[in-house]
Amino acid sequence: MSPQRSQVPLTKKLEALSKISKAISSDLYLEDILRLIVVVTAEVMKSKVCSLWLLDERDNTLKIRATQAMSEEYLKEEKELAQKEGLVSMLSVPMCVKDKVIGVINCYTSYPHRFDKSEVDVFTTVANQAAVAIENAGLIMKAKMIEDELISRKLVERAKGILMKEHRLNEEEAFRRLQKKSMDLRKSMREIAEAVILAQQIKS
Repeated sequence: MSPQRSQVPLTKKLEALSKISKAISSDLYLEDILRLIVVVTAEVMKSKVCSLWLLDERDNTLKIRATQAMSEEYLKEEKELAQKEGLVSMLSVPMCVKDKVIGVINCYTSYPHRFDKSEVDVFTTVANQAAVAIENAGLIMKAKMIEDELISRKLVERAKGILMKEHRLNEEEAFRRLQKKSMDLRKSMREIAEAVILAQQIKS
């Protein structure tokens, strides 16, 4: 028989949703948000293990990305996970954003247990909130990447202008010089451009 499990208290549910809601507006990295989600979910669901899997659109498969109660090796070895941990009951809920499934979140118990409607409802609500937090983190990450790329391009353009003026190079020659320096020193084009700009500022 499974241990007695009472319905999830409303205060616990609200507390879990509050923590995940804060993650939506935070500047936490995606991995930190995933970790927060599994920890909060395991706590509110009173589960031995909670795992979060995200859809890898490259091969359309689910990959485990976070868990709160297993060693790091399990993040790489997905097979026989439940057997090795002695898990016998599982509740799995998809995480959806705008009718699109982005992953699933699972909670496990080490004893036979039939999850009731209250638990399923709470878990589903948490999963939906988690999906929004994950989607938001992804959008922020993409925005930062685009911003960084634009900044890098501006720096390279500025460095090219300096080289063209100082060494009487055309635009293509200036770019190739930056590119060669980048390859020789194994530095990014942005780092080389910043060095050129700094050197010019020191001279002036």
